[in-house]
Order: sequence, then C-alpha cells, then structure tokens
Amino acid sequence: MDEHVQKVTVDDLEFDVRVSGPERAPTVLLLHGFPTTGACFDEVVPRLHDSGLRTVVPDQRGYSPGARPTAVEAYRIDLLVSDAVGILDAVGAGYAHVVGHDWGGLVAWHLAARHSDRVTGLVAASTGHPSAFASVAGDPDQRKRSAYIPKLIAPEAEDTLLADDAARLRALVPDDSVLPLTDRPALTGALNWYRANLTADRIKTAMSCPPVEVPTTMIWSENDTALGRDQAERSGRFVFSDFRFCALPGVDHWIPQRAPQALASEIALRSATF
Repeated sequence: MDEHVQKVTVDDLEFDVRVSGPERAPTVLLLHGFPTTGACFDEVVPRLHDSGLRTVVPDQRGYSPGARPTAVEAYRIDLLVSDAVGILDAVGAGYAHVVGHDWGGLVAWHLAARHSDRVTGLVAASTGHPSAFASVAGDPDQRKRSAYIPKLIAPEAEDTLLADDAARLRALVPDDSVLPLTDRPALTGALNWYRANLTADRIKTAMSCPPVEVPTTMIWSENDTALGRDQAERSGRFVFSDFRFCALPGVDHWIPQRAPQALASEIALRSATF
C-alpha cells in the first residue's frame, strides 16, 4: 500500500496532496474546511483503506504554501471547484467519490452539481446544499449560528485570531490540524474563502448551485453550533438521486475528528452502492 504526499500543480498553483490506499481501488476525494488542513481526516483515512478505498486528501487553496495567491478574488468558489477537478486529473482519477466537511462541503456540492461526470457519489458533512442553506439563512436560528462570519471577513480577523499565541484560533479545532494557520499568510489565505464568497455582494454567487444528480449522504451533528438541522435536512430537496440523511447525536461541528468511525462508515456505505 503506497502512501505519500504529492506536489500537484494546477494552473500554476502547487498543492500538497496526500495520496494513499490501494492503488487500483475506487478513489475518495476528501475536502477539508476552515480552519483545518487535510490532516483533519487523519483518523478517517485508514478506515477507508480498510474498506478497500484509495484516498486523495489535498490541502486546498490558501492552505498549501504553493497555492496561496494574494488577491481575494482568487478564492471564488468556481476557482476552488476547478482546483478539485485539476487535482483529480493530476492523480489520474477520472472520477471519484467526493467527501467534504465545512467549506469543503460547499466545494463538494458545487463539484457534484457542476461536474457530475467526475463524481460517483457525495458525502457532505455539516454543510448542506447551498440552496438549502440560502433558504434558511434568514431564519432566526441560522442567523444566530452564522453571527461569527462577519468577524472572519473583517480586516482585523488575522490580528484577533493570532493574538496571544493564536489562542482563539487554536481553541476552534479539537486537534493539531489548525497549526499551519498560525502562520499569518496561511491564515489570510484561509480567511479569503469567506471574503471572496460570503460578503453581501458575493454570497448570492456562492450559494447559486444547481441540484445534485448523484447519490448523496448528508451527515449533520446535533451539537453543531454553526450549521442548523434545517439546512441539512432540506438538502434532500436539491438531490435528484438517492438521498440519505444521517444525524450524529452528541457530536459537535468537527465530525472528521470527533466521529471518524461514523464518517468513514457512511463513506464506505455510500461507495459500496457503485
């Protein structure tokens, strides 16, 4: 079983990509969210290998040192999706089962909707279909949950998160996958996902996503303080294929780290249908 980090070039950007598992096995592309790198899936990956799956885990745009453009516009959702397609091309995967958590979930929904010929199935963790989120964004519950977003868009966000040896940043995540973002340029790249897509004049584009026509599993955790149950359950309205909703009791937002066995089981179950 081969396991290594590849330097993958996509449109002049160099991504760090962990490729591992049986070489001729079905491929699973795992997309991380904020503020973690692909290392957030470290407890998930070996379980997928045990299920006979090959894994491709990139550190996405802004997180990989060689893929860190300075312009905010360089972090638009369409470019993040293009990165994922380019990474699949570079590792020789004509198609893949796609998994996304948090921001990685938003990329995964767009990828599955816009490139269905490359996606055999989707597992979204925490983040519902963009149209489902948009439909509840104005509800009091989700508005309260989303109140942190303007703080991450603000110009002083880096100073706030990095103060006192990055105490607030470190407190966000239950493992060490946040540590690369204690480097200010990396943190700026990660925050630019918010600045490029979730400001008032840009959010409509980020949330404009066609329905998905591939089999999909939506995993939501009951103690998630950022994303409510409604946006997760309503995602089924935007899946024109088999849809499974899975709620994890007693788990917070960090599903890959807190519930790696449950996440891996749902991925393996979904991939077994092909």
